Amino acid sequence: MKGPYGIEVNEDCQTCTRRTNGFFCQLPPTALEHLDAIKFISTYPENAILFLEKQMPRGIYLLCEGEMKLSVSSAEGKTLILKIAKPGEVLGLMSILSDTPHELTAEALRPCQVAFIRRDTFLSFIAKHPEAYPIIARQLGASYHTACEQLRTVCLSDSVEERLARFLLEFSARGQETKQGTRIKLPLSHEEIGELIGTTRETVTRTLSGFKSQDLVSIQGSTLVIRNRPALEQLVAA
Repeated sequence: MKGPYGIEVNEDCQTCTRRTNGFFCQLPPTALEHLDAIKFISTYPENAILFLEKQMPRGIYLLCEGEMKLSVSSAEGKTLILKIAKPGEVLGLMSILSDTPHELTAEALRPCQVAFIRRDTFLSFIAKHPEAYPIIARQLGASYHTACEQLRTVCLSDSVEERLARFLLEFSARGQETKQGTRIKLPLSHEEIGELIGTTRETVTRTLSGFKSQDLVSIQGSTLVIRNRPALEQLVAA
C-alpha cells in the first residue's frame, strides 16, 4: 500500500518485493518471522534526520527503501560524507554492539522506509538466531572497507578529477543504460558532492563543467548521463 511521501510500504519481510542481498533480507523464514514481530516500520521525508553524531543509540535501523547520507562533522563545522547508504543496509550497528554514541549523522536524501529494532530486543534476537552472526560480520567488514576507500579517495587522490570520476562511476552502478550512456539521478547538491570527495562546491561545479566540455557527461537538472565511461575509468586508473 502507498504510505506517506509516496513510498510503497511493506511491513512483512517474508513477502517484501524489495528484498535484496542486504542485511537480514536472506535470513531463514523462522528468523524473518521473528524479525517481523519485533520491528517498527516508519517512513521519513527527504532531509529528515534519523540519528545524530554523538547521540546515544536506541536501536538499529534497517533501510528498506530510499537512501541515507552518512556524515561526520568537525568542531569547526566542516562536514565529510562517509557514504550513501542503500536499501538493505543496517545503520547504527556498531554503536549498538559497542554501546557507544553514534559516530555518524544519518540524513534522508530522499523519502525512506526504515525498520527500527530496539537495542535490547535486537541483542536478544541475535542471541536466539546465531545464523545472524555471519551477516553482522559481513556488515561490519563492509563498513570498514567503505571507510578505508573513502579515506583513500579523499586523502590519497591528488586529482579532483579522479575523485569526481570515481564518485560518478560508483554512483552509476544502478543507473539506467540508454543509447546516450548511463543515466543517473543525482540526489546530492554540488556542495554535498564536495563533502563526499573532500573539496569545495565551486571546485565540483568547475570540474563538472570541464567534464561536460569534454563530452564525458551531460547534465540536465538533477539528471546526469555518463557519455564516455572509458574516459572516466581512465581518470580513476591514472
